[in-house]
Amino acid sequence: MGRKLDLSIMLVPLGGILTVAALVAARPEQAFSALAQLRGLFGNQLGAYYIVVGLGVFLSSLYMAFSRYGNIVLGKTNKPRYSNLQWGLMVFSATMGADIIYWSLIEWAYYMSEPRIAQLGGGQEWASTYPLFHWGPIPWSFYITLAVVFGFMLHVRENGRQKISETCRPLLGSKVDGWMGKAINLVAVFGLLAGTTTTLAVVMPLLSEIVSTITGIPGSMGLTLAILFCIALIYTLAVWFGIEGISKLSTVCAGLFAGLLLYVLLFGGEGRYILETGIQSVGNMGQHFFSLATYLDPLRHSGDGTAGFTQTWTVFYWSYWMVWCTATPLFIGTISQGRTIRSTVLGGYFWGLAGTFASFIILGNFGLAQEMRGAIAVASRLSTGEAPAALILEIFQRLPLANLGLVLVAVSMVMFYTTVFDALTLVLSTYSYKELKVLKEPDKKVRTFWALLFILLPAALLFSEGTLSSFQTVPIIAAFPIGIVIILAIRSFFRDGGDFLEGR
Repeated sequence: MGRKLDLSIMLVPLGGILTVAALVAARPEQAFSALAQLRGLFGNQLGAYYIVVGLGVFLSSLYMAFSRYGNIVLGKTNKPRYSNLQWGLMVFSATMGADIIYWSLIEWAYYMSEPRIAQLGGGQEWASTYPLFHWGPIPWSFYITLAVVFGFMLHVRENGRQKISETCRPLLGSKVDGWMGKAINLVAVFGLLAGTTTTLAVVMPLLSEIVSTITGIPGSMGLTLAILFCIALIYTLAVWFGIEGISKLSTVCAGLFAGLLLYVLLFGGEGRYILETGIQSVGNMGQHFFSLATYLDPLRHSGDGTAGFTQTWTVFYWSYWMVWCTATPLFIGTISQGRTIRSTVLGGYFWGLAGTFASFIILGNFGLAQEMRGAIAVASRLSTGEAPAALILEIFQRLPLANLGLVLVAVSMVMFYTTVFDALTLVLSTYSYKELKVLKEPDKKVRTFWALLFILLPAALLFSEGTLSSFQTVPIIAAFPIGIVIILAIRSFFRDGGDFLEGR
């Protein structure tokens, strides 16, 4: 097997992650200071770059769906490999980590104290709108557009080199066989590791608080790290069940998630408020979509020239999705065999937005209701530095059978982690091969290697007690070169797809 592997794709990231993790653990203050400076450069000074890339990718997805490219079938047959329901559940469950639950519950509270929200008209209308925008069409377009690119490469061109560098071959030619292709793939791998670092480091404290509350075990960094390693063990074992195992896990994960949403909607006592605020927020986002997508606050209303709302939040979210889209779309493209490009794009938006909007509307608006009715002052306490995990637990105490709800949250989060990291290990493992036949799964030992590598940097950041800002900076840095790769891949698709339609 060793001669079939591209060891540089495995060993260089391993060495890099071990080095960074060691530096963060040994000199946390210097490491976080350096991250803050880089956040100022990439997120603040160069923030417009991420905004332009995001809008461009979204418009590209619409062109793919509604132009002549939309009729292309991803494969030799127009019979999809999976039913619409199976496919849709995998698109959502195997691409959304447990962070969707975390951010659904607390993101609105971060926005309540933002001057931008007050400027627009207040928290009731806009603190519930911006989460839908930040998890809406533009971020999903990163996944969907690249899924089409990968699907065309795999099922139409039948390219067995399942790496993002191969999507650039129509534009770069034989250059992808040399250092340029190697650099593209390493950028993609490091980017994905940055994404997994952020999702694990941000969400694990919440899971630790839930376990502590339910079991009575005192909360500590040791407990958080123990839970992190237990989750790693679970999804490492799951990788041995292959892509069909992911399909089954997705169904279970979706069922648990739906149960959580129904529990909050039906028994939380805020059903009318949740639905009415949700409908209003969807309409508000749709009405102002392009102004939100292009808002940059050039004068920085923070007053001191530091990052404004867009640089702090929108740039982070676009970056967050960008670093994942070097791998997650490869999984979506793989399972989209037999679908047209139009159905892949429109179906991807339907299932993706249905899941994310339901989560933010129900979980987020339940918490917002408690804030607006004066039951819990979440936003002000969050702005003074109180731990978001503790505040989320207080929100849940407003529900009947609160501990049962927390169990449902914890199990749903673990299932999300298991499903998404199972899919990601499958994708990254394909990067480890010099060539791998389409639909042939990588060796389970290679998948285990990546499953274990995922937890090293998050463990170091958690141990060093990094801040939310430091966690956010990691994907912002990694996304900068990935944006260039995304542009090359999309441009290559349109060239290659045009040749295909012309019969060349």
